[in-house]
Amino acid sequence: MDVHAYIWFLQTTCCMKFFFTCLTVLFFFQMTQAQDITIPLWPAGKVPNYQKSDEVEKIENADIVRISKVQSPDITVFIPAKKNSTGQAVIICPGGGYGILAYDWEGTDIAKLLNSKGITAIVLKYRLPSPKSSITPHLTPLMDAKRAMRIVRANADKWGIKKNNIGIMGFSAGGHLASTLATHFDGGDKDSKDSIEQQSSRPDFAVLIYPVITMNKSFTHMGSRNNLLGNNPDSSLVNLYSNELQVTKQTPPTFLLHATDDGAVPVENSLRFYEACKINGVSTEMHIFPHGGHGFGLAIGKGSLETWPDLLVAWMRGLGK
Repeated sequence: MDVHAYIWFLQTTCCMKFFFTCLTVLFFFQMTQAQDITIPLWPAGKVPNYQKSDEVEKIENADIVRISKVQSPDITVFIPAKKNSTGQAVIICPGGGYGILAYDWEGTDIAKLLNSKGITAIVLKYRLPSPKSSITPHLTPLMDAKRAMRIVRANADKWGIKKNNIGIMGFSAGGHLASTLATHFDGGDKDSKDSIEQQSSRPDFAVLIYPVITMNKSFTHMGSRNNLLGNNPDSSLVNLYSNELQVTKQTPPTFLLHATDDGAVPVENSLRFYEACKINGVSTEMHIFPHGGHGFGLAIGKGSLETWPDLLVAWMRGLGK
């Protein structure tokens, strides 16, 4: 082979190797991305209770990812390998006092842990009750939570989920939103032209982690209350969103977790919700740890509190048995 032909051969071989390497990388990238799906909650131009404003969605990435002024609510779906899947799913509502979303700390990090246990996890980026972007601010978060539940239920077969084993999970103010969905759900609108809106918004179980439950001043989190209801809400609104007053026999089975030394959201929030569930015959498991404070997330490095995800997964495994 002459020198020119040999050089041409090497160049061609290198190009082919590069081409196939790129194809391989692209294939594995797409396979990875297929397990992480982001879907808008609402069709473009049809977001309910929304009004145009000068607000712009903001993402800050410091020690944790904080999202504020949410304008485009969505869900990100984390699907485990089919061989590991339990068929269970849970929608996660990050906390942040109804002012921001602690998106990775109480959202995507939790989702990845649950994925490792075979559970499909859906992180909800819900709209916050801004008087600028919402016509009636207190209605907005629940609208998004209901829509998320309907979307997951509508896609259950596609995502390998059991349609009757979809829960809601929330941290702090996200726990208030989760407990609101667990007590303010509906059966869906069977006459709607939107097939998603025909689905029930009732969660099959609820997971409430250091949750805000009440709007009663005696043991609420005032920042969450003021952001959701305003500084001087009518007493009827206070009662409506005091979810310990809204528990019925139809409230789904609930898992509660709190620390006694929580200085932001008093442990009485979980205690009162547990008491209401007990009175109404709702199956409930509660874990109260002596130490941990507020906003501990996965509680890494916090002693026995770090075991709480295992307690949760064991509880979830027992549902329906």
